Amino acid sequence: MRQTAHAFTAQEGAVAMGYLLFLPAAYGENGHLRWPLILFLHGAGERGSDLERLRGHGLTRILEERADSFPFVVVSPQCPAETRWVDHLDTLSALLDEVVRTHAIDEQRVYLTGMSMGGQGAWGLALRYPDRFAAVAPICGPRLRQAEIAERMHVLRDTPVWVFHGAKDEVVPLEHSMAMADALERAGGNVRLTVYPEAGHDAWTETYDNPALYEWFLQHALALAGDEQ
Repeated sequence: MRQTAHAFTAQEGAVAMGYLLFLPAAYGENGHLRWPLILFLHGAGERGSDLERLRGHGLTRILEERADSFPFVVVSPQCPAETRWVDHLDTLSALLDEVVRTHAIDEQRVYLTGMSMGGQGAWGLALRYPDRFAAVAPICGPRLRQAEIAERMHVLRDTPVWVFHGAKDEVVPLEHSMAMADALERAGGNVRLTVYPEAGHDAWTETYDNPALYEWFLQHALALAGDEQ
């Protein structure tokens, strides 16, 4: 199914945020089935108010190529111009609330990923809402402020995180992802770091092309209130 364009405003007077929504080909065939969801955060080059800029980049490219077989609902919001994802964390959470409320979503299987600026946004959003995501995959994201890492990283101890980066990245050096992964490991977290030896800043093409990422996502689910331990 094609990615369709939508607009969202968290509250009156707030900045509107457009997004693309992908629904699997079989969505709606079984009225009792609830689907896993991926929230995808793009990089700095796709910011603005034209949703067509999102198509063909990162995970949205995968959706165009594998529309008939991709087994997730995918929400791909667009960051407003001249801002960063870390400026919109509460709006992103509210957008997720809206999609979950209006679609057949399995809230125990909501996943988060982002590339470059979106990788930083994925870290920030996971730290702000650590109980929301079953697994997180930041790709070549700039590290957050050291104070925020030191004060908050422990909240992700129970969230599986898989970090990706290119060893030859000259835009966001590998040290950024290493610092985030090391901080989470020191906090007792479940984290793995994959480094592509020959990759530059584009660590996302190989990552999103790899079926192992999506298999890894589906290996993880939240235990919601009321579940047996």
